[in-house]
Amino acid sequence: MNYSKAVTFSYDDGIEQDRRLVEMFNYYHMKCTFNLNTGIQTPDSFFDINGVRIHRMPQEGLEKLYKGHEIAVHGLMHTAPDQLSEKELEQEFLTDAKNIERLYGKYPVGMAYAYGVVTEEATRYLTTIGIHYARTVGVTHNFELPRDPMHLEATCHHDDERLFELAEEFLQRPANAANPMLFYIWGHSYELEVNQNWDRMEKLCEMLAGKEGIFYGTNAECLL
Repeated sequence: MNYSKAVTFSYDDGIEQDRRLVEMFNYYHMKCTFNLNTGIQTPDSFFDINGVRIHRMPQEGLEKLYKGHEIAVHGLMHTAPDQLSEKELEQEFLTDAKNIERLYGKYPVGMAYAYGVVTEEATRYLTTIGIHYARTVGVTHNFELPRDPMHLEATCHHDDERLFELAEEFLQRPANAANPMLFYIWGHSYELEVNQNWDRMEKLCEMLAGKEGIFYGTNAECLL
């Protein structure tokens, strides 16, 4: 079947709240790309936001959790690209990619820039190691396919005040093969815990799920 409308999600950092988010996505048959930092995913790696302790998950043995979803690069140590020398780009990105291949059995084709920081040096390097798309933290509030996948912007973040307005607009627009549409949502699963708004994601999934003529795929499946 050929589709002209698609939904995809992108979530960063590989933290414990991914478990609940994956369970929800699986229940509603949504697909997500999870962007991981394989160099700092240890049992004692955590940070605090508004009094909530956020734990990163050790990567060994997580292939079952993320089965059916996509694993992408987020940088070995979650370092902003503008802080990296040319030599350090290899350690940050290629090492992360190879770790992902070892842990999850597939070399990644996508990534998300740490902190949304983009440099042309990093972008050029990523294309040389087989990365075909890279997400920023910019948003478009539209459903157009990206013109430059290496400077990819999502439709919106899940906390965007226009989230449900955009979801309704996406659902109401007629399918048109000449103008394919992509509804792309990004975020961090820990934000749902910190803001105590898991119901927001549940409502979004309920709205979008099970619609005839809509493809539910990972970033790679939708973009490539």
